[in-house]
Formats: sequence, structure tokens, C-alpha cells
Amino acid sequence: MDASSTRSAGILLHPTSLPGPHGIGSLGSYARGFIDFLAAAGQSYWQILPLGPTGYGNSPYSALSTFAGNPWLIDLQTLVTEGLLHGSELAAAPLCTDRVDYGAVGPFKTEKLHLAAERFATVASAERREKFEAFEQQNAWWLDNYALFEAVKQANEGKSIRDWDTELRCREPAAIARASQQLATEIRHQRVMQFLFFEQWAALRSYAHGRGVRIIGDMPIFVSFDSDVVWAHPELFKVDANLTPSVVAGVPPDYFSATGQLWGNPLYDWKTHEKQGFNWWVDRVRMALLLADVVRLDHFRGFEAAWEVPSHHADACHGTWVKGPGNAFFDALRSELGSLPFIAEDLGLITKEVYALRDHYGLPGMRVLQFGFGTGEDRYNAPHRVERNSVVYTGTHDNDTTVGWFRTLSAKDRAFVQSYLNTSGATIHWAMIRAAYGTVADTVIIPIQDVLGLGSEARMNMPGQMGGWWAYRLTEQPHAAVAEKLRELTELYERCPS
Repeated sequence: MDASSTRSAGILLHPTSLPGPHGIGSLGSYARGFIDFLAAAGQSYWQILPLGPTGYGNSPYSALSTFAGNPWLIDLQTLVTEGLLHGSELAAAPLCTDRVDYGAVGPFKTEKLHLAAERFATVASAERREKFEAFEQQNAWWLDNYALFEAVKQANEGKSIRDWDTELRCREPAAIARASQQLATEIRHQRVMQFLFFEQWAALRSYAHGRGVRIIGDMPIFVSFDSDVVWAHPELFKVDANLTPSVVAGVPPDYFSATGQLWGNPLYDWKTHEKQGFNWWVDRVRMALLLADVVRLDHFRGFEAAWEVPSHHADACHGTWVKGPGNAFFDALRSELGSLPFIAEDLGLITKEVYALRDHYGLPGMRVLQFGFGTGEDRYNAPHRVERNSVVYTGTHDNDTTVGWFRTLSAKDRAFVQSYLNTSGATIHWAMIRAAYGTVADTVIIPIQDVLGLGSEARMNMPGQMGGWWAYRLTEQPHAAVAEKLRELTELYERCPS
């Protein structure tokens, strides 16, 4: 994505939200069917959320690993075809509904994936076993730590690393050697699961490319405290020898929250990263670009400055802005990786310094139309203020659906939106999509919930609230009539691939 980009459009849908059996979306035939829908609708992009294995709360933005894929996305029917599972073993799968029941899906898929991993050594062909061994060797730099981390975590009944025995938490050599030996079977299973995930994802991405669809991935700036990287590389973070953080991430008080938001993520020791040539980040971005064609950088402003809060504070009121790596970071990435196919998530409290950093590298920012119907500075996201080097959204995974948002507006604000968009509001979602498509922005991304005109019941996430989120699912593929209508708009506004 750059200034020379042609006009394009795409859909936001996380793979967990795909339809299909087994209680959660996966990387099999239903994912390919969704790509077929995108192609039929004239779409160039499929935007997803982070693909890492999720922990407590099931948020893709709080993954257990920086580099691993989420095993729950592995398609079980594909494993049946490959002989790693039997069809009868999937009979007790969780019901397919419009919500992911993680409490049922997690144990079911974990059991079947362990069964498949156990059979892999005897069922897989010699050629495939060689591919697995090559995968292990090529990815040992992250896979070794992840597989051991996950095995130890399972042995500790899923507890956070802060609750592990001291010798394991602090990676004492004798404890690591003992765990590696005692948990050898589980470690191997975790390695096989990662091989299966990356194998299926590579096949799916190749299929997407064959249909003219590119993937927009997502990279959270911060990592979860309960993750393999904090455990294996504490020197990269502001934590002590016991893995206790001195400061944590958040955002300061604003109009929406009098106490700010205390995210609790460990913060980076940027001086150490810079001394190492930002090698860990280079590896992270390189891996992300193996999974996606473009990467959205979540909380982009944190690369310019981050809100640091002392870890003993109960809220985010008394933090300070601490400078991030800025140009040195992006120069290092560009030196090692070449072009930077990033989208800068520049929403929220943004300063001129953040915009300058974004613009220095020619990165497109984000505009969210739901934020564009206020007054004064709140109109920054209005359709007529959008700039070309932008990615326009009706809403994101953190917003209500457009229908839900419209229903909750005051009568005055609703009337203003109706006047601006020249609509009665009966099909507000199509009016917003049309407004987004009509902007000068190179790229427009629409959440699938808005394409389908769904209400607040289909919302993906509510920032700051725990429990019950990240669960939305399609119950079937979008109908051909929806693809036809979307393609009409895509062609009308010259966003259809040639």
C-alpha cells in the first residue's frame, strides 16, 4: 500500500468467525468458500485479526506467543482427509451457532489435535515427515521456546507464568532440562500442531492469491505478560529477574474514561532492542509477512511514545509518556526487509509527532467513519476529510456494528447522519459502505457484519470489558446476492481489480 496504489476494497473477518462445523471457524473449505465470496464481490483484501494462540479472555491481541499460530484454527476435516483423524471422532463436535463457545471448543479441538499429533509419526508419509523436520529446523529459533512454554503451561493447568514454580519461571537450567525430558511427548505434539497450522495457512494464502485476494494481517505492538517471549527473553522488557514488571502499558484518562485504560502489558526495553539492531522485531515482522501481504500495526503511536504506568498502580491516571524508538526502529526494519507494507493504526490520542513518524515512511493511516459525525476535530474521520493514503473503515473490530451504532445515536445525531448520507436510515449499513467507497482513500475495508446489516448482537469486541467477546460467527457463507450488490458498488467506485 503506497501512494501509487490503485483503488481497492476488502472485508474484515477473523477466521474464528467463519462458518462451518466443530464450533469455530477454521482454515479449510469454509475459508476457501469465503475467499470465493470475496473474489465474486470484487474484493482485493481479506483483513484478519492476529493469528496467535489465545489465552484467558480469548483475545487475539493477548496471545500466548509472538510467532506461533492458533491451533484451534486448524481444520479438522482436512486432518480426516490426511488420515490423522477418523470422521467418527468428530461426531461430538460443539454445535455450530452464531457464537464461539470457547469453553466447549477448546477442550474438543485440543483433544483431537493431540490425537492427530500422536498419529503423525506413523500415518504421515516419509516425504511429509521430512517436511516436518525441515519446519522444525527452520523455525527452531522460536519453536523450541514456544513448545516448551506451552507444555509447561499445560502441566501447570494453564496457569500464568507468574504462578509457576520459581525455578521454571526463571528458567533455571536444571529445571528446564528436567521439564524438557518429562514433557517430551507434549512438546512434540505442540511442534506438530504448529507444523499443521502453518501448512494449512500457507495453502489457504496460496488459494487466496490464486483468486486475486491478498491478506491484511494484524500485529499488536505489545505482547502479553503470559507469553513465550517474556519467559524466554526477559531482557527485552522492563521486568526484573523474577519477571515482575516495573511499569506496564496503558493509555491516559480521556473523554471516554476518567481513569484511563490499564492494559497491563510489559513494556519494551527499547535501549536493549536498539543495541541488538532490533533483531527480535526484524524476525517478528519477517514472520508476519510470511503470513500476510500487508500488516496493520496496532497502537502505532506507541512507536513514537507509550504511556507507562507504575505496575503497582490500580489505574492509568498517573503514568508518563516515554519516548519510543521512532525513526531508528523503522530504519532498521527497512534496512533489513526493504519496503514496509504497513497500515498505521493511528486512532485515539494522536500528536503531530505521531503523524510525522507515519508520514515520514509514507504509511497509510486509518479513518473510521463512525467517528466522523461529531463537531470540530471530531469531523477528522468524516468522508469528505479523508486523504488518499488512508484505509477507510465503517468501523473496526472494536466498534459496534454500523446498524448497532446508528440505533444508539441520539435523535439529533441520527438526524445529522441521515442528512449527511442522504438516507432514511432503513439501510444505514449500505449508506455507510457507499460513503466509504466514495472517498478518495486508496483502500476501504468493511467488517462483514456491516455488509450483512447486523446489529449489536454481532459485535466482535467492546474495549475495556472482559468476557463474552471475540465470539461472533457467521452461520453460513454470505449469499451470492450480497456479493453481487457489493460488486456493483466496487465497480461503481472503481475499486474492483482489473
